Amino acid sequence: MSGFVDNAVEILAAAESAVQSGHTPSDLTILITPEGAIRMIADSDWPLDSLQLHHGAKMAYRVSQSAAHVRVEGRAGSRTCLFETAKPEWAARLLRQRQPLLLNGVY
Repeated sequence: MSGFVDNAVEILAAAESAVQSGHTPSDLTILITPEGAIRMIADSDWPLDSLQLHHGAKMAYRVSQSAAHVRVEGRAGSRTCLFETAKPEWAARLLRQRQPLLLNGVY
């Protein structure tokens, strides 16, 4: 894997760990400069590509969450990635419903 994707996976693992520990992290943008410096910006409403360009970042990641998911979106030049995982309590709720889950027309 590339450093870009490795970073996204590690950021997702950290966000998942925070949620599993009972924390509710705010939306966070992580910018990495060409020199390797890291800048973190909380609750930004700027599009990720605009923040990346404005700060001259080599890589940009946005961590966000909803009631059901933790999500990491990444950008590095023309490359993008998106990782999303269900929060444990959401997954448990789905399992307790004991109804088949229909995904893309398939049980």
